[in-house]
Amino acid sequence: MTNNDFQLSAPAIVFPGMQQPESAYRVAYDLLARRAPKEALEIIEPALADEPANTGLRCLRAWAYMLRAQLQKAEDELRDLVEETPDDVWSRHALGRVLERQSRLEEALPHLKMAAVMSGDIEHELAMLRVERLLMTKAENG
Repeated sequence: MTNNDFQLSAPAIVFPGMQQPESAYRVAYDLLARRAPKEALEIIEPALADEPANTGLRCLRAWAYMLRAQLQKAEDELRDLVEETPDDVWSRHALGRVLERQSRLEEALPHLKMAAVMSGDIEHELAMLRVERLLMTKAENG
């Protein structure tokens, strides 16, 4: 056998999530966990075009917007999610955090309180306490 008789060829690279909408969530989540929101949005947007009501993908899009500090886009997405599913702890907490990041503490507090009560999660409770303390300091300083 000569070198001309034998050729190696690599299979085409298929990026998961680009071919199957059902794998978009897993790929986008992994990208967001790795702090790659731009790349995650490149997966999320086409998948949402196919499944616009997919709550999981919409949550990931809100997370990506939060990481990119596109706070108005994140707020809009999260408000819709909270309105549709008021008992979704993640969406409610994330909405509170987005409002807090915009220094809209009075608006943030009810969402953070609700998330803390619903989840019992210490991180949610700490976020609520932080905003309560900021509001008290603001009131004390006039």
